[in-house]
Amino acid sequence: MTALARRLGPFDATMIVMGGIIGSGIFINPYVVARQVHTPALIIGAWAAGGLIALLGAFAYAELAALRPEVGGQYAYLRDAYHPAVAFLYGWALLLVVQTGGMAAVAATFGKYFVELTGAGIGDAAIAVVALILLTIINCLGVRSGSNTQSALMLLKLAAIAALIVAGFMFRVAPPRVAPPPSAALLGFGAAMTPVMFAYGGWQTASFVSGEMKRPQRDLAIGLLLGVAGVITVYLLVNIVCIRVLGTAGLAATTTPASAVMSAVLGPRGARLIAVGIAVSTLGFLSQSMLTAPRVYYAMAADGVFFRAVARVSAKTQVPMVAITLQGVVAIIITLSGTYEQILSYVVAVDFIFFGLTGLSLFIFRRRLPPAPFRTPGHPVTTAVFVAACWAVVIATIVRSPVNSAIGIGILLAGLPAYSVWRRGGQPPSAVHTL
Repeated sequence: MTALARRLGPFDATMIVMGGIIGSGIFINPYVVARQVHTPALIIGAWAAGGLIALLGAFAYAELAALRPEVGGQYAYLRDAYHPAVAFLYGWALLLVVQTGGMAAVAATFGKYFVELTGAGIGDAAIAVVALILLTIINCLGVRSGSNTQSALMLLKLAAIAALIVAGFMFRVAPPRVAPPPSAALLGFGAAMTPVMFAYGGWQTASFVSGEMKRPQRDLAIGLLLGVAGVITVYLLVNIVCIRVLGTAGLAATTTPASAVMSAVLGPRGARLIAVGIAVSTLGFLSQSMLTAPRVYYAMAADGVFFRAVARVSAKTQVPMVAITLQGVVAIIITLSGTYEQILSYVVAVDFIFFGLTGLSLFIFRRRLPPAPFRTPGHPVTTAVFVAACWAVVIATIVRSPVNSAIGIGILLAGLPAYSVWRRGGQPPSAVHTL
């Protein structure tokens, strides 16, 4: 029986955390928040509040990682705290909706920017598929190969964001004077928090590869805390720059704020530079997703509740090649189907249901297990705030988009009969195969 190789350290964990959060959204999403709240203080306040909630979540997940340093991360927390069926539903939703839908949308975005930048005479979808195939192959070569690629792309992504921030602070551009529309501050702030919370999501995926970290109790905790803190800093600086250059009304008026900032500062050359940054950022997100998510499907198969072949580990590279290939194939299918935007509309409620359940699991493990090396500061209050915030997002999403939320929850619950079938015919837990 071949085991997964423990080759990742705290730097890898930090890059994986940041890579899971920062995609193309930070180059675009600031305008969404600016349309809900119309003063600099409220815009920055919304991003700061979202960052604080994400940091509270990172504290809880860091302790969970210290308590349960197992492959699959969040999947394992849900399985051991509640029931294997709950964990299966998480993996089911991850494969069919949450992770793969996001990957397909980001791959399509990469294809679009690649064609625009290079003038390649090939369709966006074809470029997206090629990117997914290449990243699948890279991750099949070993966890170190996948992690090195992810870290390199993350550093390039940070360089692009740094260029945006430096340009915005070095060059003073008088923002346009446009009167902001009136709004109810409290209602607007609440509406702004949903996209902000979603923009901060993704750090939990680092827990999926805890089984391949040299010292998961220590390395994952460091990666979560440093990675989330780093992203909060980046997000706040980007929004400050957008407000400084565009003004609040100008920020709300554009759907491409990063391009607008760079165009105002450096002209067409600036817009082209940030387009390169967005393309790199999307590729980095895809790399991180291909590195992390397959470990959940691997853990499901090892537990006997998924296709047995998905639990196979390559004797040569010591990675779950079948699980990685499965992730790549499903992402390619959804990309080519063109349904990823519709699928993404189902994601938010489902994703934050499991965020809340995972936060609650810390209360359960605290009663069952001896103290971990890392303890969540301010628990139980801080953990309760994180859980409440997650479920507030779920409620707000259901109220705002009841049909899409119902479809997403319906897809989630459709996993119950599938779980029953696999549970009846599955192999004993932890049966791992070797290629």
